[in-house]
Amino acid sequence: MKNYQISILVIILLFSFASCKKDGFQKGLNPKNINLSIKDKKLVQADNKFGFDLLKKLNETSDEGENIMISPVSISLALAMTYNGADNSTKQAMEETMNLSGLNVEEVNNSYKNLISELISVDNKVNLSIANSIWYREGFDVIDDFLSVNEEYYDAKVKALDFSNPNSKDIINNWVATNTNDKITTIVDDISPATVMYLINAIYFKGVWHYQFEESETVAQTFYLTDDTYIETQTMSLGADLQYANNNLFQAIELPYGQGNYSMMLFLPQSDISTDSIINQLSEANWNNWLDDFNLQNSVNVHLPKFTFEYEKTLNDALSALGMGIAFGGGADFSKINADAGLFISEVKHKTFIEVNEEGTEAAAVTSVAMNLTSVGEGDSGMHIYFNKPFVFAIREVTTNTILFIGKIENPNN
Repeated sequence: MKNYQISILVIILLFSFASCKKDGFQKGLNPKNINLSIKDKKLVQADNKFGFDLLKKLNETSDEGENIMISPVSISLALAMTYNGADNSTKQAMEETMNLSGLNVEEVNNSYKNLISELISVDNKVNLSIANSIWYREGFDVIDDFLSVNEEYYDAKVKALDFSNPNSKDIINNWVATNTNDKITTIVDDISPATVMYLINAIYFKGVWHYQFEESETVAQTFYLTDDTYIETQTMSLGADLQYANNNLFQAIELPYGQGNYSMMLFLPQSDISTDSIINQLSEANWNNWLDDFNLQNSVNVHLPKFTFEYEKTLNDALSALGMGIAFGGGADFSKINADAGLFISEVKHKTFIEVNEEGTEAAAVTSVAMNLTSVGEGDSGMHIYFNKPFVFAIREVTTNTILFIGKIENPNN
């Protein structure tokens, strides 16, 4: 399979008390417009909503002080490949959970093919790769149409392996490492005798800030874990004219990468508001309303902690709670992969990595769907925004509003 690679850019949205009229993008930015069809746009909306719903579920059971980041696009792509093998009530449950109702399978596949092509080619100042693969046990009979569809629309690498050979997991993990620039090096720990297939997506993103943070301006500053507990953390500073918004939940700004197609959005909770409150309000309608509130604000001084963390989660419980439970049990119908085997999803594992520093942002995500057999510094005169307490962030493509990554920082030193 080909690896999709290209440069893109990221823009961070810091939502604040914006009072001026929206003036478009900051000076020097020239994002290329991505023209999507009505069906493609509907798919982006479905992915974003799915991402919001999943983040809420994971946040409900997260440990106190835990940083979280997921990639809605990565999870959706791995499940979309799997969805091509589902039928009857299992197919319906996956459609409803992933908000695909109103799109047929061919439309879903076509839209993902179009979206991937556009995302990886829109900005040569950001490096983005999106890779898919299917690995199945030697001797296990897989319906040709299932494999060919995923090869055609998802450019999936397809390979049969001797799953009884310990080297098989190394082959899969090496593919993961290669396609995440070694930021994520393992997704398969051990291969169960009952496992007959892995469907895997890998995303790698590296974007250089359009407005650079100077290393000389990075200093130790206080970060409040709670009102009464704080730490010292290395904090970057930047002054620029930025998109800015403000409401009763948060302040926010938008920091662009490269030519401006990609952005990182930063949500700083207002006093007496938590990151949980913001996450609980995530919905397609609210998201779009928040974006509409952004205005170009002169001389915004951003104080943002550097952070690097990894996140790993098995998504079975969260996906079941969202309505996909049938896919994980003996009643699952994946007869379009193999008509007789009685397949079900045994595990959906998701891993992410992110590093934010003065240069820009590097992020990666891997999603694995395991299939088992049923039996077996400048601008001081302007406003200052201090990200000195837990905050929410997202990385999106601006013209399509495709969310690549979304999460929260509770402790930048973790």
